[in-house]
Amino acid sequence: MKHTTHILLPACALACAAALTACGNKEAATATKDAAEEVALVDVDVARSMAVPHELSFTANVEAENVNHIAPAMSNRIKSITVDVGDRVSRGQKLVTLDATSADQQRINIDQAQRDYDRAVQLLNIGAGTQSNVDHLGSQLDALKAQYRNTMQNTVLTSPISGVVIARNYDPGDMISGQPVLTVGQITPNVKVMINVNEADLTRVTKGMPVDVTLDAFEGQTFKGRITRVAPSVDPASRTFAAEVTLPNPGGKVLPGMFGRVTVSLGDRQSVVVPDRAIDKQPGSNNRYVYVYSGGKVAYKKVELGSRVDAGYELLSGINPGDTVVIAGQARLADGAPANIKKK
Repeated sequence: MKHTTHILLPACALACAAALTACGNKEAATATKDAAEEVALVDVDVARSMAVPHELSFTANVEAENVNHIAPAMSNRIKSITVDVGDRVSRGQKLVTLDATSADQQRINIDQAQRDYDRAVQLLNIGAGTQSNVDHLGSQLDALKAQYRNTMQNTVLTSPISGVVIARNYDPGDMISGQPVLTVGQITPNVKVMINVNEADLTRVTKGMPVDVTLDAFEGQTFKGRITRVAPSVDPASRTFAAEVTLPNPGGKVLPGMFGRVTVSLGDRQSVVVPDRAIDKQPGSNNRYVYVYSGGKVAYKKVELGSRVDAGYELLSGINPGDTVVIAGQARLADGAPANIKKK
């Protein structure tokens, strides 16, 4: 019995050692496999240097070239208004009729003053009157006539320009107080397109520059205009400079209040361009990044975007021409992480 026990103990130890060796090999194989799986596979492309059109873009609002406020010289009650907002009007067209009661009374006063004056002249001619009385009554008559002419001019209001009605502040029966009855804007042959220019762009936006204007109301159409005025001082509220674009509008289809964009071309500049798939946005911020691949690892580079270029973006900083950039597989990457390029 003692001899048998002496032989079995080494056999058991050998079996345990073998089992431990097998487990160790399996764990090592698993670790090697996990290590291999941790290396992300990525698609890459090359950052290229290209001539990119340099443009400035501004939101824009259309305004009438000239604006006239239609109002009488004195307060009066409105009898009728023949137009409404959006209506086209011609120069000299009758727009508003006011109450003529005061004009009727003034006409009566003029008739009485005329009789008094004529009588004073007759008395003077027969030696029963004085020249001073004739002069006094004549002055009164002239004043009444001038007042009547002014009243009549303000009883019927006409448009001094051809254009479109852009505001109406009263209805028939209202008493005019403060605001004009109507506002008419001249929209031919030109309209004004107003933009606000940041201080950083002010030196690049100058009087006489040609611009492209696109309007939301006319999708797919581009209008040609020219910068005709740049304000000499900054608006303290917005910290921008107002600039005016004159836009030809011979047909009058562009109307005040329309919204769009003005694009100013500043020529081409040589820039770095990468595919749009290379751009990675940091969650919770407006920061953009690009993974640059080199030597089996990736580096996370913050970039500044410029213009959109076909299926890519111009980069103003962060990437050099010739850099290898990751365009797919970013979800498994981190700064400094190892990566392998997928075989095509």
